[in-house]
Amino acid sequence: MSCILQVNNISKDFERVRALNNISFSLEKGTITSLIGPNGAGKTTLFNVISGIIKTSSGKVFFKDVDITDFSPDAVARKKIARTFQNVELFKKLTVIENVMISTFNSNRYGFISAAMRIHPFYKKEKKIKEDAFYYLTTVGLENDAFLQSSLLPFGKQRLLEIARAIALKPELLLLDEPAAGLNASETENLAILVQKIKNNGVTVLLIEHSMNLVMDISDVITVLDCGELLAQGSPQDIQKNEKVIKAYIGET
Repeated sequence: MSCILQVNNISKDFERVRALNNISFSLEKGTITSLIGPNGAGKTTLFNVISGIIKTSSGKVFFKDVDITDFSPDAVARKKIARTFQNVELFKKLTVIENVMISTFNSNRYGFISAAMRIHPFYKKEKKIKEDAFYYLTTVGLENDAFLQSSLLPFGKQRLLEIARAIALKPELLLLDEPAAGLNASETENLAILVQKIKNNGVTVLLIEHSMNLVMDISDVITVLDCGELLAQGSPQDIQKNEKVIKAYIGET
């Protein structure tokens, strides 16, 4: 396997508070890595650094050997890194399929003249965008809700729609921020199947998650943060036996 993401000595300060302290780890291409730790451990801050939303105080982020540390969020996305958010962020007044069409537009551009004059190339591209969007909805199991207003979806399906929108960007690396939050047991099981499917389609996955059953079921590697520092990294079996992790996060029992 080859390394797709390298985080080198990342630190982030918010005034006098150090949210991340000298974090280093790497992701192997084609794997699922779970990022776990107590609330306030720095997990989402690290996601925000990787995706360009906030800048580091020190350290570097490399994606496929390219330094993306100072890239803007849209530049990071163009490098084929997509993410979801802890709080679902949808275009609530648009339909389900329209939410995904926005993501597929970037890979299905049409010229100004064809768009303005509504000539054949425009309609051909428009059809392709809808077909692509429907494909990604089918991937996550939302094909029957395609023309429903997205705000009317139950919460679990809104989570799936956000994932559909992210994979419509055709990422090589997908960042999932607490995708199982608010899901019931059945929905979490289906999410595990979906994340494995995404991995099998050649996408590397890094996810923040508190559901330890989900983490242990799907992860190739688990990275543990505590108080902004890297506490441990290893296979699910290694992490289950790690006394520091048990004490800090999983619990003594």
